[in-house]
Amino acid sequence: MPVAPPPRLLVFNKPYGVLSQFTPEGRWRGLKDFITIPDVYVAGRLDADSEGLLLLTDDGKLQAHISDPRFKMDKTYWVQVEGMPDEAALQALRDGVMLNDGITRPAGARRIAPPPALWPRDPPVRVRQAIPTSWVELVIREGRNRQVRRMTAAVGFPTLRLIRAAIGRWQLDDLAPGAWREDPAGGPA
Repeated sequence: MPVAPPPRLLVFNKPYGVLSQFTPEGRWRGLKDFITIPDVYVAGRLDADSEGLLLLTDDGKLQAHISDPRFKMDKTYWVQVEGMPDEAALQALRDGVMLNDGITRPAGARRIAPPPALWPRDPPVRVRQAIPTSWVELVIREGRNRQVRRMTAAVGFPTLRLIRAAIGRWQLDDLAPGAWREDPAGGPA
């Protein structure tokens, strides 16, 4: 009996303005503009106006493991916010924030320097001279619709730019926007 090949897993740096699906819609591009490998599917979502790490696989079990909050896989985001969050705002994010669909699970939250070697966004983030911006690293273990944006807004610091940097052991590293690499190990660690 032939041995099944190991699952394929692609690590993709999704640019701004690209949907987490192969088919474009309206003004948003689709993944087919970047990935031509057949029979791989997105494991989790990332909104069109968010950037960064997106995983794709040809293995249904692996896709479910990555996507399902029951497996408590950390998702790390770099969030550029309007304003300068104080310790009270960061602690509120750590404790869990009340949203219209209930309280979030506790999160990791800390201020960070602007991420090194960050690519320019197209279109650029709007700049208002009178309002400073800062960066927060947010680590969550769930994935509600637009959750990170709603969390930062709930503590008074609206999101201007959102980049997913890691999912579990998978990281963006130095992957350029629109580029992908195949993970040789395939499954979760």
